[in-house]
Amino acid sequence: MSANAAREASDGAGDTLQSLEQKIYRTIELLKGAREAKTAAERDLARVREQLEARAGELEALRSENVALRREREEVRGRVEKLLRQIEALGEE
Repeated sequence: MSANAAREASDGAGDTLQSLEQKIYRTIELLKGAREAKTAAERDLARVREQLEARAGELEALRSENVALRREREEVRGRVEKLLRQIEALGEE
């Protein structure tokens, strides 16, 4: 093998090695970015879950309040109907 051919072969191997090295560095940077994105997504998920739990608690409280208000409304309705019957009874006398 001539000296020129040996230099060209080693230059080609160097270019290939440099190309491979660049690809590895890009892969490392992509992995770092993916890990950061995963961490951010997990943080967002945790925040959303906390909000969901808070909303679930609020919903349960509102449902209980709604049930209590309906009972109260029925009680008031019964009392008003009773008063109306008494007024009607007085008018018939």
